[in-house]
Amino acid sequence: MTASIIFQGKAYSFDPLAPLDISLPLHDQQLQPECFWAEPVAFETIRVGDFVGSVAEGGSTNYKRVHVTPHGNGTHTECYGHISADPNATIHNCLKQFLFSAQLITVQPRKQQNGDEVVMLEDIQQELFDVVPEAVIVRTLPNSEHKLTRHYSGSNPPYLDHRIGTFLADQGIEHLLLDLPSVDRELDEGKLLCHHAFWQYPSNTRCGATITELIYVPNHVPDGLYLLNLQIISLQLDASPSKPVLYALSPAGTEL
Repeated sequence: MTASIIFQGKAYSFDPLAPLDISLPLHDQQLQPECFWAEPVAFETIRVGDFVGSVAEGGSTNYKRVHVTPHGNGTHTECYGHISADPNATIHNCLKQFLFSAQLITVQPRKQQNGDEVVMLEDIQQELFDVVPEAVIVRTLPNSEHKLTRHYSGSNPPYLDHRIGTFLADQGIEHLLLDLPSVDRELDEGKLLCHHAFWQYPSNTRCGATITELIYVPNHVPDGLYLLNLQIISLQLDASPSKPVLYALSPAGTEL
């Protein structure tokens, strides 16, 4: 089965039955990525009178409460409401389309004099010199499976040169996805320079733009052009756990 889209005046085909899920699943108190000192994800069985929401415990159905911190537990997508007091700046209100052309790139953060590891603007520009997609997906090196369980809090993980936010906004790229806890430094005195630059907040706010953090793109997935399906929960909150899914694009007429 194949389907097709038009991107920058060219036809591309993809297989809708061959999705590449680049989200990290949320588990009940198991090893999984956590950052910014968030409590672990927990699933709580609901108990009311004689009812128990667990088939394993003899209940008729499974019925659980989920404790999750979107910004600190697993893959999440956020809007400019992350840095705004506007009550209408929610991910449900801001993200209204869900299919985008996307370019996957792989970059190596560079160690700075202060010891920080930073993805530099020059390396992003080099990878995007001939493409202007709607979304950019950044895979950082090294790319081991340690990213599936790493606890980042207090480790000063790699982050983006804040000029990247300005560059992507100037290019008209609406969606940024990366496999790091944040586009900004873990402790930056609340400046969040890259967040502000990407959303151009507050002077020229890009209300429909999103940032998705803590994805994981396996090594066997090649850099290139994809169709991105960005799935969220309909939360009236600045961020939501999310499920970005990729479909490899090939020029129409070529075999997938």
